[in-house]
Amino acid sequence: QVQLVESGGGLVQAGGSLRLSCAASGRTFSSYAVGWFRQAPGKEREFVGTIRWSGGNTDYANSVKGRFTISRDNAKNTVYLTMNSLKREDTANYYCAAGRSWSVYADSYDYWGQGTQVTVSS
Repeated sequence: QVQLVESGGGLVQAGGSLRLSCAASGRTFSSYAVGWFRQAPGKEREFVGTIRWSGGNTDYANSVKGRFTISRDNAKNTVYLTMNSLKREDTANYYCAAGRSWSVYADSYDYWGQGTQVTVSS
């Protein structure tokens, strides 16, 4: 099994930046693809982005493309979501997930963290 813990969420002003971390334990993290998802109150869980196990390929939702960047440090068993130019619409609980292959669909991932809250103020 893979255990995931998100951190780095908090309150930030619109236009600001945050970096979220997803720390893994258990299986070798470098062998898994990692996806980031978010969910706001009253809304469906939304795909944010994903990174393949090799770290060389990423994919992003159109709503965050050009503003968010996913990276990973396999030596630290950690994947990062760097968020720039944050908007009020980015306010949500953010989750990381691990699976054997990358996907834009939440049900394709086997392991999930508990989430970290990001609130963007105006």
